Amino acid sequence: MKSVLVIGMGTIGIYLARKMQDLGNEVMIADKDEELIQELSPEFNDAFCGDCSADGILKSIGVNTFDYCFVTIGEDFYASLEITSILKELGAKYVIAKAKRARQVEFLKKIGADEVVYPDKEIAENLAVRYNADNIFDYIELTSEYSIFEIPVVSSWVGKKVMDVDVRRKHKINIIAVKNDNELNLNLGGDYVFDENDHLVVLGKSSDVFSVASDVKRPSR
Repeated sequence: MKSVLVIGMGTIGIYLARKMQDLGNEVMIADKDEELIQELSPEFNDAFCGDCSADGILKSIGVNTFDYCFVTIGEDFYASLEITSILKELGAKYVIAKAKRARQVEFLKKIGADEVVYPDKEIAENLAVRYNADNIFDYIELTSEYSIFEIPVVSSWVGKKVMDVDVRRKHKINIIAVKNDNELNLNLGGDYVFDENDHLVVLGKSSDVFSVASDVKRPSR
């Protein structure tokens, strides 16, 4: 269990705080909008209303006691910069700040943010990859070269064993799981026989995965 402070109750801040709490973490939310904090306070044991960029406010919260401090302020980038800087000055262990533009990423890192997330860019890139090629259901980038993809099983593989298809050698991708009817099989042996309703969770280079996915002859969605 982690202790988490989320500053800025915009859409992302609210979803983040709720999910962190659902995962069993201790979450404190903060925003200067009193009406919004009153609305959210029944959901959270700790809800603070105040301008976190003002002198002394963050110090009174004790930000150095949290495992993670998220700065998810939406429109006021100057306030985001100030709060991120103050958090680091007060000894916050790990600060994650949200950016809306590439230039903001640079500034937030320069003033001490341990990590900067750029959700609009990440969503756009994810959508671009998913719809750049047919039959890509989902995608998670691991590095600039390798990613995890969810694709339907290739039609010609149906009824064949994993060992007979020899995916790794022939197609340069690794099958790490098979999803069928919302059940995930992570212990895939060589004797596993592909079913026509299988979705494959694979690891590989985008070009190699796109090549395999293009061989699927049935509708993807």
